[in-house]
Amino acid sequence: MRKAGILILILSISLPFLLAAQDGDDPSGEVDWDNIPYELFSRGDRTLIISLGVVLPTVFFNDGKIIEHQIDPPVGGTGSFVLNYFLIPKFTIGGEVGGMFLPTLAGNTLYMIYLGVKAGTQFVAGRFEFPLGLSAGMAWHTYLNTGYFGLYLRASGSAFYRATSNWAFGLTASWFFFPEWTNTTSKNVYGNFVDLTVSARYLF
Repeated sequence: MRKAGILILILSISLPFLLAAQDGDDPSGEVDWDNIPYELFSRGDRTLIISLGVVLPTVFFNDGKIIEHQIDPPVGGTGSFVLNYFLIPKFTIGGEVGGMFLPTLAGNTLYMIYLGVKAGTQFVAGRFEFPLGLSAGMAWHTYLNTGYFGLYLRASGSAFYRATSNWAFGLTASWFFFPEWTNTTSKNVYGNFVDLTVSARYLF
């Protein structure tokens, strides 16, 4: 649990400092929320998103069949940092880093850390914003004295409320796919996870 505790501590400490930061120049200008422009974002805008929440194991496959996993329900913990850059008002590229931990039936803990690139789009309705994203990258799995280094895929969707010109708050839901390939095909495992997090986003 030590690694998970450190991850949550870092994320928890970072959020209040960001919230307390002084607002700089608004890259989108002053927004008249009663007459909001169609394109609220422009090229060069950046967003930093901090998320904390829970993660749930779902379906695991092995050799084309659904298998029972050894992760103890119902949930584990997760957190992430995401940095996005707007190439055009409705398209972003960026990167993400995060981690999760899940207890097992044996009383141990599975840890996963991931680092990847992300592409996304966003829809705006007044003060509400709905980003969608696809991510891919590398993931590190650790359980007891064993480890695994492989790929991951992630699809995410968020609903944010723009509280100020710089800050928005909301919920994010993601689907994760973690394949584990071995030298023996029958031992390959394809894990699927779903997370639900509370997110704070800063526009700069």
